[in-house]
Amino acid sequence: MTAIDGLDDAAIRRILQRTQRIALVGASANPERPSNRVMRFLLDRGYVVTPVNPGLAGHHLHGQRVVASLDEAEPLDMVDLFRASEKVMPAVAAAIRLKAKTIWMQLGVVNPEAAAIARAAGLTVVMNRCPAIERPRLGMEGASPRP
Repeated sequence: MTAIDGLDDAAIRRILQRTQRIALVGASANPERPSNRVMRFLLDRGYVVTPVNPGLAGHHLHGQRVVASLDEAEPLDMVDLFRASEKVMPAVAAAIRLKAKTIWMQLGVVNPEAAAIARAAGLTVVMNRCPAIERPRLGMEGASPRP
């Protein structure tokens, strides 16, 4: 069965290994929200994560200052989207402009049009997946991103 994003395990592994800096769009201060838990997971595994949420800008989540926009989160390798599928296009456009390498749409987030635009600009696009699920599934629990 092919994943909706067309990526195989080797591609997902490469993304998670080469990524160092992640902008997490839709970060939440609520510890019960998936974005909050995934941010903690990523930080615990050595990634540099900048939370992006205009409503929380200036506050801190897991010791990281929240910024209002992706422009404030650069430089970045990956944009991790905790947004409704129909609301990802502005973040995708910003990621392209900021020369991110990867767009990662979280579980339940699928936008083929945004994915096509990002791919045409040279970005890798992951859809309907979570790095907090993919890393353990791929046996990467002991691995850290490359320095």
